[in-house]
Amino acid sequence: MKLHRFSVSVLFLAVLLILCGLLEFGYCTRVIRMKLGGVHDIHGTRNSAEIDNLARFAIQEHNNQQNTLLEFARVLKAKEQVVAGKLYHLTMEASDAGKKKIYEAKVWVKPWMNLMQLEEFKHVQDISPFTASHLDV
Repeated sequence: MKLHRFSVSVLFLAVLLILCGLLEFGYCTRVIRMKLGGVHDIHGTRNSAEIDNLARFAIQEHNNQQNTLLEFARVLKAKEQVVAGKLYHLTMEASDAGKKKIYEAKVWVKPWMNLMQLEEFKHVQDISPFTASHLDV
């Protein structure tokens, strides 16, 4: 029994030393950070339909909770964070009574529990209807 405990302890220490060595030399750092909850950009059109659906969900939930009538326009930026599931950080454009505005939302997804939950929704900025061409610049 003592030999078994000793073997497990030695194996654990060996794995720990190998991991420390890999981290020291910078290997697998991005993967380990992602696994431990780092926030990472979602680039290009990867999962664009899925991300648009998450943004639409966020706006619909906000509308239901706050009795508003925001209309989805487009996703400007999307990030994901691995937690117990995934937490999506979305920056999106929506119309509020015809005025374009930028909002940020956080949507928590746990597919194995069929859970999609709006964690945060906030107004970031208004978009001016005027451009440089309107000002003859």
